Amino acid sequence: MSVTKVSVSLEDAALAAARVAADEAGLSLSAWLSQTAQDAARLAAGRRAVREYEAEYGEIPEAEREQARRTLRDLGVIPPK
Repeated sequence: MSVTKVSVSLEDAALAAARVAADEAGLSLSAWLSQTAQDAARLAAGRRAVREYEAEYGEIPEAEREQARRTLRDLGVIPPK
């Protein structure tokens, strides 16, 4: 795995929250930020795929969207209601 050192600026509250979350996850701040960035990028790619699908085939029915939400909750991808 290749790693590149970068400098980022975070709001104080975001940094404090990230430090707590990293500690709770047993990760370094860098590892937690990297994992969180990857998670956010995957979610963004998924939303982009849905937009592209809907542009070609039409809007996904609400019942199917709700089933997808249940699946994502079950997998821990999104928080429970």
